[in-house]
Amino acid sequence: MNQAVSGFSKLSKEEKINWIATTYFANPSEAISIIKQYWNSDEKLQQLHDEFIENTISNFYLPMGIAPNFLINGKHKTVPMVIEESSVVAAAAKSAKYWSTRGGFKATVLNSEKIGQVHFIYKGDVQKLEQFFIQTKPKFFHETESMTKNMQKRGGGILDIELRNKTNELENYFQLHATFETKDSMGANFINSCLEQFAQTLKTEAQQFELFSEEEKNIQVVMSILSNYVPNCIVRAEVSCKVEDLAEKKIENPTEFAEKFVQAVRIAEIEPFRAVTHNKGIMNGIDAVVLATGNDFRAVEAGIHAYASKNGNYSSLSHAKIENGIFTFWMEIPLAVGTVGGLTSLHPLVKIALEILGKPTAHELMEIVAVTGLAQNFAALRSLTTTGIQEGHMKMHINNILNQFQATKEERITIAKHFENNTISHASVVELIENLRK
Repeated sequence: MNQAVSGFSKLSKEEKINWIATTYFANPSEAISIIKQYWNSDEKLQQLHDEFIENTISNFYLPMGIAPNFLINGKHKTVPMVIEESSVVAAAAKSAKYWSTRGGFKATVLNSEKIGQVHFIYKGDVQKLEQFFIQTKPKFFHETESMTKNMQKRGGGILDIELRNKTNELENYFQLHATFETKDSMGANFINSCLEQFAQTLKTEAQQFELFSEEEKNIQVVMSILSNYVPNCIVRAEVSCKVEDLAEKKIENPTEFAEKFVQAVRIAEIEPFRAVTHNKGIMNGIDAVVLATGNDFRAVEAGIHAYASKNGNYSSLSHAKIENGIFTFWMEIPLAVGTVGGLTSLHPLVKIALEILGKPTAHELMEIVAVTGLAQNFAALRSLTTTGIQEGHMKMHINNILNQFQATKEERITIAKHFENNTISHASVVELIENLRK
C-alpha cells in the first residue's frame, strides 16, 4: 500500500480488520483468523477491552505472573507482575525469598506531592505580574472548588500555586507551578481539569487588572498540563543485614560478595552506559507491577529516568554500602500511582491484582512497586557478581526458543538432558534441534 486511508476510524471493527487483512497480507483469511483468535468469547468483556482505546481490532496478551514471599514492613505480600521478559518474575521471587529470612524489605513513602503547570507568555512589567498574581491567587482556589471538594474530603486537593519566572531561559515565558495531593488516585484528570481552570482564570482576571497595559492584559496561555516528573512524590525501599548473613549456596564468601556488590553499584553511579542497563533492570520489576495494577508505566518510566539525571549526569537509582559490618542496599524513586479510577476500576485482571495485594492504598502500592524494583536489581547484581547473568536467563529463555521451533515433548526431554552439563546459547539450542531432526 502506498496511499493514505480515509475515514478509517468510522469503519466498523470488522471493516477495519478486513481492510488491514486485504491491504497488508498475502493470506488475508489467515491474518483475520489470528486477529480474532485473541478475542474474548464473552462479548461484554470484549466490548470493555475494545473501548479502552481507539481503532481496536484485537487483544494483545502479556503473561501475568506471581512473585510470592515478599516481606515488606513485616507483612507478607504476593506480587502480581505483567511482563514478557523471561527470568524477571523468577528473579523477583528469588530475591523476595532470600530477603524474607534476613529481615525483609523496609519501605517508606517520604512525600506524595504531584505537580501541574500552566505555561504562558507575558510581555510586560514583571513587578506588575507579581502583584497581579498575589491578588489573583485566592481566585485560583475559589474557582476550582467544585472540582476539588470531593478530593478535599479524602484529604487531598491543591496544596499551593506559585508564579515562576522563566524568562532567563525563554523570552517572556512564565509558569503557574501548582502542587497537588491526590490520595489514592493517580490524579491526572483531576490535575489537568484544575490547571485548565487556572488558565481560564488567569486570562479573565488579567483583562480586568487595572495596572496592566492593553498588551500586558493579553496573556497567552501556551498549555496547561500535569508533569510526570514528581521529585517530591518519593518512596524509599531498602534491605540490610550483617555481612556474614549474606551467605548462601552461591555466596560462600559473603565479605567478598558484599564488597564486589557495592563496587558494582558504584560503577553504575558514575558510568552512564552501565547506569542505563542497571536502571533498566530496576524498571523490569517496577513496570511489571505498574502494568499489573493498571497504572501508567510510561509516565512512571519518564519520571524515574528524569530523577536518575537530577544531578546533571545519568546515574544509578540504587545505592549500597557496608558500615560497621552491616550491608545496606537502598533506593529512592519518584512514583505516582493510584488504586482508584482509570483501569483500576475497569479491567477485571487489574481488580484481581489489587485483590492479591490486599487492596492497597496508593502509598502502600508505591512501597510494593519500589520494593519489587529493588528486589529485581538485587537479583541482577547478585548474578552479575557471582555466576554471571546469562546462566539463569538462558535457562528461562530456552523455552521461548523451543516454542519458536515447535519442539515436541520428546525433543524437549532430550534437549533438557543435554544442557544439564553444557552451556546454553541460542545458537547451541538451534543447532541441537536441527541435529535431532536430521
